[in-house]
Amino acid sequence: MNQDLLSFPPGKVAVFNGHGQPFSISTHDVPFIKTGEVLVKTLYTTLCGSDIHTYCGRRQEPPNVVLGHEVVGEIAWIDPQHSGKDINGAAIQPGDRITWSIFSVPPGIVPPHPDMPQKSEQLFKYGHALAKEDDVFNGGLADYCVLRANTAIIKISNDVPLKVAATINCAHATVMGALRIAGKIENRKVLVLGAGMLGLACLAMCKEAGASWIGLVDRDNGRLQWGEKFGASKSYHLDEKTEENELPWPEADIVFDMSGSPRAMEMGMDSLALGGAAIWIGAVFPDAPVKVDAQKVVRKLLQIRGLHNYNYDDLVKATEFIERSHSKYPFAELVEKEYNIEAVEDAFAFASEQKPVRVGVRVNAGL
Repeated sequence: MNQDLLSFPPGKVAVFNGHGQPFSISTHDVPFIKTGEVLVKTLYTTLCGSDIHTYCGRRQEPPNVVLGHEVVGEIAWIDPQHSGKDINGAAIQPGDRITWSIFSVPPGIVPPHPDMPQKSEQLFKYGHALAKEDDVFNGGLADYCVLRANTAIIKISNDVPLKVAATINCAHATVMGALRIAGKIENRKVLVLGAGMLGLACLAMCKEAGASWIGLVDRDNGRLQWGEKFGASKSYHLDEKTEENELPWPEADIVFDMSGSPRAMEMGMDSLALGGAAIWIGAVFPDAPVKVDAQKVVRKLLQIRGLHNYNYDDLVKATEFIERSHSKYPFAELVEKEYNIEAVEDAFAFASEQKPVRVGVRVNAGL
């Protein structure tokens, strides 16, 4: 091991042991850093919806995993064989605040499509891999994270609050990808289904992109109260009465589903204007099939597009958006409660029971 690495103290990891099982907190030495890798000191991690689904058993991950992929950290050490630059070509060095792509594509692997690196073969995903032997620092709920070679790193301004910066590399990058595949937003009517972090970020991005009207739909009145603050023209509470009668909102050119609810996606299809597009983002765990009226799709010239994760350009643009707009919209307030890493069990329990927009875990940033 490089002598410089010996100066770093051992770090804690919070290991998920499977649905219904308690987390275990353990301490491990900093491992040998391989060619092209970067050692990061984790500062802050937010619990993404997919983390909560895993914790609750709705989404299957193997036990013995260090969860957490919405994360921001500080560079601790860079292997000499690393380029020493981030994805924008900016020089990086120890002490820089960064985030990174949720995935890493091994060097030499060609993506199946140029704009879909997140679907490459031999993909590694942070916060989704087994913690074993000397490979335990691979998720956000740990003192360190070892970034594999060819991971997209991006520097973040220190002006961005940690709790906001942490959400860039999942929620905001994914939403930026959703806007990319939706096409033109300016002067178009947009409907957003789901008022979680994805939906609220979508409101703000569509507002900044010049949408002429933006509607927000959710079952939770508590979450709907955020709508106006993030750019919604009008918010709609969804209940059984709404579902059984004529939809109360106007037709939209673009409907973003951030909920993952089959019924919501069906209602979204019914809400599309001629030539409209449905963008599906939220369906990331098994559920009932979505019923689609094929004749309506054909006669109204509709489109359905899905997106899972994001590409490198989406990450860059999401970072730029947050650096530009984090003080314009109350993103920091969406992290409704914070914990330290030793209380990760309480953090997940609160997130699953109270359903806040986000829960934050301070790792090396104090509490």
